[in-house]
Amino acid sequence: MADTKRDYYEVLGVPKTASDDEIKSAFRKLAKQYHPDLHPNDKEAEAKFKEVNEAYEVLSNADKREKYDQFGHAAFDPTAGGGYSSGWSGFGGGSPFGGSSPFGGFGDIFGDFFGGGSSSRSSSANGPIRGENLRQSVTISFEEAAFGCEKEIQYRREENCSVCGGTGAAAGSQPQTCPTCGGRGSVTRVQNTILGSMQTTVPCSACGGTGKIIKDPCKACGGNGRVRTIQKRKFKIPAGIDDGQTIRLSGGGDEGYRGGSNGDLHISIRVKPHKRFVRDGADIHQNITIPVTTAILGGSISVPTLEKECKLNIPEGTPSQKTFRMKGFGIQKLNSSEKGDMYVNITVEIPKKLTEKERELVVRLAEEMGDGDAQKAKPKKKGLFK
Repeated sequence: MADTKRDYYEVLGVPKTASDDEIKSAFRKLAKQYHPDLHPNDKEAEAKFKEVNEAYEVLSNADKREKYDQFGHAAFDPTAGGGYSSGWSGFGGGSPFGGSSPFGGFGDIFGDFFGGGSSSRSSSANGPIRGENLRQSVTISFEEAAFGCEKEIQYRREENCSVCGGTGAAAGSQPQTCPTCGGRGSVTRVQNTILGSMQTTVPCSACGGTGKIIKDPCKACGGNGRVRTIQKRKFKIPAGIDDGQTIRLSGGGDEGYRGGSNGDLHISIRVKPHKRFVRDGADIHQNITIPVTTAILGGSISVPTLEKECKLNIPEGTPSQKTFRMKGFGIQKLNSSEKGDMYVNITVEIPKKLTEKERELVVRLAEEMGDGDAQKAKPKKKGLFK
């Protein structure tokens, strides 16, 4: 069941604000630690390995991570293939790495320390590849969340080198097809084990899995074909956004490879708490203290709202902890013109010290209202030595 699963961030040992690189690094470490090749016939390690894979499959995907941040495990219906089954079926009947089993789709992540991998990398070695999604966070004030605002964010992203056009080759030259793998980007390796011969496909070490050899590398990018640039981008935050929600800027992520589309930029919104107001969806709550005389006699008090001071009528005989609703004085609902309400909780202030005249007046009031114990509350006359 979803409610029995550990939090995915807890599984990988990273905070909710972790970057994509931090998540990937944590995953590499844990996946290597619990990999079944290192722990044969160890059911506990196998379970840990599955759990790590499941957490990474969600948190490494910006869209799935956004849904998980908002709805938790409930965002993925186990009956629709959203969770692991017994065995190695993984998400949607496949590995989170793209293969048919946890040992067939590790590609560049596991190839360096297990010698095994998937052929998925080679199949796309020369085709267009979409750029990576990026994740940033922005902190705004309570009022900015309520009314909306415009912000500018600065971040780093990868782009194709403008000097070589992303080929990695110096001007006047072109990458050559790798003679080792024939341009596939991968090679097949046969290993003899106690279970027989095992054939695996691994990235080509001669070309690094690209299928190309660059003899004269571009000096601007060192033959990588990619450079990291600093980007500045303005974006609008809609009125009514809440803490923890995410805005997606299409195409704001890393630039795609070989004509592939750009990734997206996902911006997590953090809202500072207000010193007076407490938010509950589109509604806001606040506490206001009134004198005991206003509670008894009634009257009008000034109430601060998000936009201005407003008057609130207090009926006579209002008890402490009475809550009044001010309709339409809350926060605008996201993607709607409708507003929530404001709830004002009244606390009646009882004076702790009274002057002699104030005390007499209260006693007279008590007597007038038929309080039989009023005489006991009268101040005693002080004697000569008292």
